[in-house]
Amino acid sequence: MKVAIITGGGSGIGKSVALALAKEGYAVSLAGRRQETLDATAEEISSGGGQALAVATDVSDAGSVYNLFARTVEAFERVDVLFNNAGTFGPAALLEDIDPDDWRAVVDVNLTGPFLCTQAAFRVMKNQDPKGGRIINNGSISSKTPRPNSAPYTATKHAITGLTKSTALDGRKYDIACGQIDIGNATTDMTSKMKQGVLQADLSKKVEPTMSVDNVANAVVYMANLPLDANVLSMTVMTTKMPFVGRG
Repeated sequence: MKVAIITGGGSGIGKSVALALAKEGYAVSLAGRRQETLDATAEEISSGGGQALAVATDVSDAGSVYNLFARTVEAFERVDVLFNNAGTFGPAALLEDIDPDDWRAVVDVNLTGPFLCTQAAFRVMKNQDPKGGRIINNGSISSKTPRPNSAPYTATKHAITGLTKSTALDGRKYDIACGQIDIGNATTDMTSKMKQGVLQADLSKKVEPTMSVDNVANAVVYMANLPLDANVLSMTVMTTKMPFVGRG
């Protein structure tokens, strides 16, 4: 049995990935701030015959992350996959008007959180038998191209690419693989506003198409199931007609 930890696992992309990995036979440890949503997802997995653990976690807090990994190892004995998925967009604001506290809040969740979880995963994965594992970081198409008024989110998602590459390099000696999935317009609560129109680079507003979140889950399952001598370093899964490639 393989074991996966999924941050932001109670809803949206995290929930979809958790359900998909559970169907593949993974025991799943769900992390997030809202215990009730984690419990609901865990119950859905358990009712389908899978194994799930729900651990309320603040990924920006080192002690909380330690507890997540300790409880997962206690329950399932190892960690094979970490999906660093938890994230926040933060308030949309003109760059010159962004409150420093809002900036730090986005950095804490989107960048410090994946770092702390990666660090904890290394400590488990390098010492388990058989050693090694896989870390998958949820980037965003914003890791390549920003949206207007999104400096904190965009900066952290660009930084995730650097963290992914450093993790992939530093993990080699421990048989730890690391890759990044950049997602464009999967249907979740966070993208529901796209049906009302989204600010574009030319400052117009346009309705943007979205795609089923199941496409993301299937892609993460593919990455997770690769043998450790193979790695998807970077993958983009996006709605075909969204304004991203070229001039939109």
